[in-house]
Amino acid sequence: MSQNMKTSTKYYKANLWLFIATAAYFLMNGAQLWETAIMVPAWTAAPPESLLFFKGTYGLDFKNFWIIVHSSHEMFLLIALIFNWRFKKRRNFMLLLLVAHISVRVWTLLYFAPIIMEFQAMNVKPMTDPVLLEKAAQWRNLNYLRVALFFLINMGFAQLLWSNQKETVNA
Repeated sequence: MSQNMKTSTKYYKANLWLFIATAAYFLMNGAQLWETAIMVPAWTAAPPESLLFFKGTYGLDFKNFWIIVHSSHEMFLLIALIFNWRFKKRRNFMLLLLVAHISVRVWTLLYFAPIIMEFQAMNVKPMTDPVLLEKAAQWRNLNYLRVALFFLINMGFAQLLWSNQKETVNA
């Protein structure tokens, strides 16, 4: 097999895995947009009364969904990085994007997850607590920023696909 064919095959596989990872990221972004547009305004509207959203037999608990979505998508990102490792420009840009992604994930785990779990554990009362309302509004507003950051990182991965610049394989 010629060197050009080997490079083309490696580039094809690198592109394929980058496409899968980017598509998974877009799916995750879609779920984030849906949650941010529909669910977050409902539960942040007037806590503790609006926390009914999380209660009862059919109350919403996003934890398992987000664990599965993030784990799957991050696995695809790592596989894409492995297949793109020999392409120096891609590798470096992917590493930069992964650092940004991990930073937002750490922010999620340190701030967003504990606060939503705190809200989910609260008892529903037929009233609005101004302190809880402010805390929920801050969570909601910072969530807008977080979702935007995830979207921008996703666009960075998409840019790698759209640019379609072939590189030589680094041995």
